[in-house]
Amino acid sequence: MWSNLPFDVLAKIFSFLSPDSLARARSACRNWHMCAETCPLATSSTVLPQHHQAWFLALPARNRGQHCYVHNPVTDNWHMLSFDFLPVPVRPVAAIGSLVLVRPTNCTALQLALCNPFTRQFRYLPMLNISRTNPAVGVVTLDSGQLGPNPHFRVYVAGGMSEAPHGCAMYESKLEMYDSMNNTWSITGFVPMEFAVRLTVWTPNESVYSNGILYWMTSARAYSVMGFEIGANTWRGFSVPMADKLEFAALLCRNGGLTLAGGTSEGGACIWELTVGDRWGLIQKVPMEIGKKLLGGKSSWGNTKCVGSEGGICLYRELGSGMGVWREMKGKATWAWFWVEGCHFIGGKQVQNLPIKAVFLRPNLSPFAF
Repeated sequence: MWSNLPFDVLAKIFSFLSPDSLARARSACRNWHMCAETCPLATSSTVLPQHHQAWFLALPARNRGQHCYVHNPVTDNWHMLSFDFLPVPVRPVAAIGSLVLVRPTNCTALQLALCNPFTRQFRYLPMLNISRTNPAVGVVTLDSGQLGPNPHFRVYVAGGMSEAPHGCAMYESKLEMYDSMNNTWSITGFVPMEFAVRLTVWTPNESVYSNGILYWMTSARAYSVMGFEIGANTWRGFSVPMADKLEFAALLCRNGGLTLAGGTSEGGACIWELTVGDRWGLIQKVPMEIGKKLLGGKSSWGNTKCVGSEGGICLYRELGSGMGVWREMKGKATWAWFWVEGCHFIGGKQVQNLPIKAVFLRPNLSPFAF
């Protein structure tokens, strides 16, 4: 019976499978494999049900080997994916639906690329108009097809050091933007020199987009936030709670609004949301038992990292240390905390505990267009 099903019916059934289950289904027989190959919507996240959660993808922070680790939240399993298809070592910058925006680490000047670790595809973005080192990078996804294999997105690059006319280095004030629709970079404005310096020296690559504004967190004590309102082409800065006491701080997007996660050894970890007038409101405290597990007997939150998606916020440290996840409960309009064990064994083999850099992404087995 299954071999006689029309492809459109079979494709609809396939759309309800998680990526790992779909991979097994497409290898079951020739007919199913042909359906998955010839009906790309069957493997596209644009038609996946909303209960398909984003996966946690972790890359070794120090380029140890060509592989990454992913956690499937549905089955609570860890998997290791080979990165032997990559031409160079990379570091993740941001997730764009089912793709990962990465930065090659074999050169000092910024170059960006796209990667789908599940279809083993890699593509460089064009070089910037102005070669620069250590700039801030911001990502904006523009259309409702952001979960599909070919989302429309823009990348903004601000600050960084560029070459001056007489051979010296200078802080770069020009703002560049890449549009995936035309595959080109363009200079769209200027960054005030004060912000260009802070974006270069004190800002990691992570950015958050909320309500028309790109935000970056400065990593200098005391912490602060810089925002770029894209439509008005204006910049502003504002403070964060306990700015001089936080041992870690990270910006996230939750329910479309700007969210801040941070922690101190005295007060534990908390989550705030930005309200009217650039004021922060406390919305959640990390449960004590989650904090104890995450810190592993240590008192400092200094090495804690945070990554989020629309449906969850994850606090983590190393690959084997476990994760505290604050996740939206489907159908209940509430959020709850969960503990996820770290990656210790895969396929019966012990996994080395490593420093990691992670993103959330929704796996997609459809190839993206070059």
